[in-house]
Amino acid sequence: MSILIDQATRVIVQGITGGQARFDTEWCIKYGTRIVAGVTPGKHGEMVHGVPVYDTMQSAVAQHPADASVLYVPAAQVKPAALEAIAAGVRLIVVTSEYVPLHDVVHIVAAARAAGVRLVGCNTNGIISPGKSKLGGVGGMDPAEIYPPGRIGVCSRSGGMTAEISLALREGGYGVSTSVAMGGDLVTGMSMAEYLMLFEADPDTDAVVIFGEPGTRNEQEVAELVRAGGVSKPVAALISGAFQEAYPAGMSFGHAAAAINTQDESASAKRRLLQAAGVHVAHALEDIPGMLGQALVAAGSVVRPDTPAPVI
Repeated sequence: MSILIDQATRVIVQGITGGQARFDTEWCIKYGTRIVAGVTPGKHGEMVHGVPVYDTMQSAVAQHPADASVLYVPAAQVKPAALEAIAAGVRLIVVTSEYVPLHDVVHIVAAARAAGVRLVGCNTNGIISPGKSKLGGVGGMDPAEIYPPGRIGVCSRSGGMTAEISLALREGGYGVSTSVAMGGDLVTGMSMAEYLMLFEADPDTDAVVIFGEPGTRNEQEVAELVRAGGVSKPVAALISGAFQEAYPAGMSFGHAAAAINTQDESASAKRRLLQAAGVHVAHALEDIPGMLGQALVAAGSVVRPDTPAPVI
């Protein structure tokens, strides 16, 4: 299994006629993603890589029932596009767009939660369940080079770090069940703790790696969840950004949400909190595979490398 998406997930691409959407759609289809339709207002009747385009989500879903939608639309159009997807009945929405106004994000997150829809992003490069399906630009043109299939879940506040963590796992002989870039904005559709609960429920995920950074309460919520026994599987964490502690509070670096506004939002504080809760905190990427191996043995899991040439 996997979380959020698999080979059966039917996908509609909103904004499919744009340049980035065309590029990602092509490589998603080649990977095996079931993209059933696209939506761009005023483009009804066009075809993109063999995918029919409609003017609205309602008309697309009427002809092509879908489980998920991935958005490639300008920031100002994310709110109406997401609300249209929710109204059309899809159960998963992935928003790749950057710089979406915060008040719009809050609105669509509330609307998605009220409708029981899972929202990934905004500002995500996507989700991949290796060997099954991918949404967004994650993995580029050859995802197999970076994301081998396996039994380790990955959840990251950075899109780029999903690839770095997956490569480190590969070098250690492990593969990935699902990797999610949750988005680097102040407000995201789902919290890191919510992703961990999905991995906890997935029988084909043995352990989880998270990547965190300063700002937000995501990592604090993970610590609370693990401490309370809400996650029984081993969790490893890599938390970057300790350098920010030398700068004035409130300065963001990289992602919009990576700003220390209170002392417990610093990387150092998060590392201490996670470690005290029982999370295995890594000092470097290369530490993660060995740390996971030891944690899986301690947890009584059957440890078997996922990839053919393990180095541990």
